[in-house]
Amino acid sequence: MTATDGESLLYLLGRLASVEQRARELVAARRRTDPEPDNRFRGLYLSDAHIDHLLDGGPDGARPAGPTGVTALADAAAHDGRDPDIRLARLTREAGLAPLDEELLLVALAPEVDPRLEQVYGYLNDDVSRRRASVGLALELAGLPMMIASARARLSAGGPLVDHGLVVVDDEDRPFLGRGLRVPDRVTAHLLGDDTVEKGLAAGLLPECPPVGEGAPLARALRAGVPVVYIRDHPGSVPRGLGGAAVAELGRPALHIDLAHAPVVEDWIELVVREAVLTGAVIVAGPVDAFGPTEQATMRAFTAVPRPLVLFGQRAWDPSWSAKVPLLVDAPIITREQRTALWDTVLSNGHALSNGVPSGPAFDAADVMAPFRLAPEQVARAARSANLSAEHDDAPLSPRHLRAGARAQNATGLDRLTRRIEPSYRWDDLVLPSATKAELADLTARARRRELVLDEWQMRRGGGRGRGVAALFAGDSGTGKTMSAEVIANELGLDLYTVDLSSVVDKYVGETEKNLERIFSEADGVNAVLLFDEADALFGRRSEVKDAHDRYANVEVAYLLQRMESFNGLAVLATNLKANLDEAFARRLDVIVDFPMPTEVERLALWDRCLGPLVPRSTDLDLGFCADSFELSGGNIHSIALSAAYLAAEAGTPIGMETVIRATHREYRKLGRLCVASEFGRWFDFVSQLDQPDRQTPGERPLTVG
Repeated sequence: MTATDGESLLYLLGRLASVEQRARELVAARRRTDPEPDNRFRGLYLSDAHIDHLLDGGPDGARPAGPTGVTALADAAAHDGRDPDIRLARLTREAGLAPLDEELLLVALAPEVDPRLEQVYGYLNDDVSRRRASVGLALELAGLPMMIASARARLSAGGPLVDHGLVVVDDEDRPFLGRGLRVPDRVTAHLLGDDTVEKGLAAGLLPECPPVGEGAPLARALRAGVPVVYIRDHPGSVPRGLGGAAVAELGRPALHIDLAHAPVVEDWIELVVREAVLTGAVIVAGPVDAFGPTEQATMRAFTAVPRPLVLFGQRAWDPSWSAKVPLLVDAPIITREQRTALWDTVLSNGHALSNGVPSGPAFDAADVMAPFRLAPEQVARAARSANLSAEHDDAPLSPRHLRAGARAQNATGLDRLTRRIEPSYRWDDLVLPSATKAELADLTARARRRELVLDEWQMRRGGGRGRGVAALFAGDSGTGKTMSAEVIANELGLDLYTVDLSSVVDKYVGETEKNLERIFSEADGVNAVLLFDEADALFGRRSEVKDAHDRYANVEVAYLLQRMESFNGLAVLATNLKANLDEAFARRLDVIVDFPMPTEVERLALWDRCLGPLVPRSTDLDLGFCADSFELSGGNIHSIALSAAYLAAEAGTPIGMETVIRATHREYRKLGRLCVASEFGRWFDFVSQLDQPDRQTPGERPLTVG
């Protein structure tokens, strides 16, 4: 039979009533032995009549016939405390309290529950300003001689009451027997039925994490008394979910601690220990990577907590972290079935539309979210965010909502180091040879199915290599490399981050590598495509060492070679100068995509798409002539189309051939190319007139074809 909070309260009040009765008896005994019963100023000042009134007793302190105070409620208690769900009994069990400890706790707790006992304790302390039990008074009320060392030790450091923060011994400047005992408000609230976490602790807590994985082995270890378990995190694993599964297997709650943001100091650690004792929780804390080399003492203090402790992190266990010997385990990679079950769990309640009709997702959420690497708590937040977006749109939950919710879980650290691009281009926007498109589709498939291939099919390479996907896009400027990266990011539902060379390259030795490490580290934890535009500036060919500059330049390239091996994200390197890249990068690249200059057919499609469907076109516009005559990249064609649109907008006319030729002439001058008759054909005389200096003056009459 499970005790309700009301039954726990009645039992507690019954025990406190016995404390009140002992206080009555002690008051009576004090009076009988008082050498100065008429001293009107003792304690300054509680009279005997006042105390009698508080206790509703006679002059001898005997208990009245009718119950009062906590006694009135306690008389209704039916429990004897043996029910394991009685809060006081559960606390006694969790904290390992002896019967004497329990009595001392009740003595200290009494004035927190019944304010009459504040004045009674002041009377017994012979000092009305001291309204809590002193150490000596507590021992006396418990019926113990004050000189017994073992009894005094129950209220000293090392005793469970003090070590678990259940009783605080104040007034350290006083003699030990005169020090006051205080029960923290959180302990009192818990025993009275309130489980609200105190504010000082809440800031360092993580939300509940859905259990993931097989927790029975870890549960057996914790049940056998293993004090510390350390779960090593790996890309694609869920250590906190595994810890939560083990705790759930024990039938206990888990207290999830965020070591990266918690103020891990001595006072805060005491709050953690007390909360774990009150709730019977197992502490699941991490990541330990938050502790630097200078914080070993703090880490050692945290691992010394007198509670079962499950830690997780990416670093290898350091024996200096704890005097306790831990159980070391590696977190297994989350499987596709576990991920599917996780998504089914968070979406199991369906999506309620504004009309109140519930509708579950009409798609495979796990398959849609395959490119994303999300922890269980991120999955739950992504699902909530997606549901909110769907509610806002008054529409059923869709893959678009779910991907947007997942992207919302990305940290913002990468925004400070790169430029974020929200993808908008799609496959239909690409004008590329079919072979190039096929290679891009292969790259997309690698990013989407890497967990299936590398983890479940165990095709992972050894040697500490990461689970990332790296590709090289090589081709002339304007052939669609950046646009293709945006298409892939859009297809996968990811953001695109372009590395800004100005924030990376530094003239001081070693600083460039540090900046790159920050980018790679942030990108490892972000679901995004990382684009290194003009990659040859960073991934250049190593050269023979002739001076210190060569040596440090080679060190930078060597660092990048190593870091690409361990990268876990999706990286795209774009370059106009493929030959300038170091040959060693080829082995580390999963896909190399060549972007050739467009053919005539492709140029015609590019001209049409760059001008778009909304731009007004003149009847003389001959895009076939432009595609056949001008061998330009897609980027150049887009630039010409944009310039022609501005010229037409200023003139207030549709885009015609004269406007396009003017814009093409300007683009040729930008590129440093000559305008020759073989390319411009019948428009060559018109272009020749544009090159005459006296024809460049604004306000000149329009030129015509000769």
